[in-house]
Amino acid sequence: MNVLSEDELIIALEKALPEVAEDHQLASTVWNPHEYVPWDDGRNFAFMGGDDWDPSQQTLSDETAAGLLALLLTKDNLPSYHRILAKYFPAFSDWRQLVGVWTAEDNRHAVVLRDYLVVRRAIDPVDAEERRRVHVTAGYRQNEAQVDELKPLDVLALMAVHEAQSVKFIEKMQASVTDDILAQILHKVAGDDETSSRTFVNLLGAGLVADQDTAVIALDKALARGLDEPIGFDIVDFDEQRALIADYQDESTIDAIAASIVDQLKLESVDGLNDEAAAAKARILARAGR
Repeated sequence: MNVLSEDELIIALEKALPEVAEDHQLASTVWNPHEYVPWDDGRNFAFMGGDDWDPSQQTLSDETAAGLLALLLTKDNLPSYHRILAKYFPAFSDWRQLVGVWTAEDNRHAVVLRDYLVVRRAIDPVDAEERRRVHVTAGYRQNEAQVDELKPLDVLALMAVHEAQSVKFIEKMQASVTDDILAQILHKVAGDDETSSRTFVNLLGAGLVADQDTAVIALDKALARGLDEPIGFDIVDFDEQRALIADYQDESTIDAIAASIVDQLKLESVDGLNDEAAAAKARILARAGR
């Protein structure tokens, strides 16, 4: 099978775009971040005549606080993920209805998490803000070499795996959460991420039809990348907190994600691959326990 040029591949993907975008819309749920924040608990900080945060006010276990901060900073980094998507799928084109909607939906995750954490005084808000500025300034894969290595199907596979990683991360964190409001917030965030992961897998499926060799290789690389890039992996000065959530992702996490994507793509039935893609498929299926 001939390998398509990038332009040919994107044109092929665009043929599936209306159906995938409609499926995403049908699967998505509308929810408002402000409705999940316990505003009655809020009070002013010293700048407005109140009291600044001190460690005695932390209402979460150290583990939960570390997990929430890792998730929050990852969600804060939305601009980087949007730019990665927009390299090939710009929101000023026909991709707006998918890329634009995904960006708007994902943005509410950082909004609700930060509002909850500040109102509850669950973590140090100054530390969280300083970390946000550092993390978003650095960005995710925001240097030329890292971006250039990602081709269109690499981007879709990366996003499919990343969103699934977020779901698995939240599932682990839920075990240490005792606040019902926080549990509801995490449930909403995980629901969005699960829908988004399926959406990116569906687009990857369209890529599998158009150029199966490149799609399979892209998925294999994305799973390997996901193993090396757990949620929070790139946060600086985070070693102490990262140790508290070290078991939130391991090889079995990526194996479970691989199994889910294999089923969605019906990858076991794909044949006629070139040698490189066939080897990639074998690695994926082994990871998925097939």
